[in-house]
Amino acid sequence: MSDCPFCSPVDTLLDHPLAFAVADRYPVAPGHTLIVVRRHVADFLETTPDEQQALLALLHEARRIVHARHAPQGYNIGVNVGAIAGQTIAHVHVHLIPRYAGDVADPRGGVRAVIPHRQRY
Repeated sequence: MSDCPFCSPVDTLLDHPLAFAVADRYPVAPGHTLIVVRRHVADFLETTPDEQQALLALLHEARRIVHARHAPQGYNIGVNVGAIAGQTIAHVHVHLIPRYAGDVADPRGGVRAVIPHRQRY
């Protein structure tokens, strides 16, 4: 798709026949990386087992690189599926978000913060 920023990737960090990794253009933390399936598909659950395997393999490799370059103390890994879940680019991508001590006041709840009043339990 000509208007999809992931259909014609530039500056890839990692390449695989079915997926690639790029630095997030609007990182929420140093080292924020996106792992993207090459085929234009919006829903992670509609990716093939081979695509999922490629995404996971690149996720592991990207984590190794991010860890060596930035030494974060933790990670959030996430996928948004659908506009209601915050997906702004309708092309499957996995966020690898490095986390650092003190980057938020209280990190408890992690990905649960997508619904802030339910984050803490």
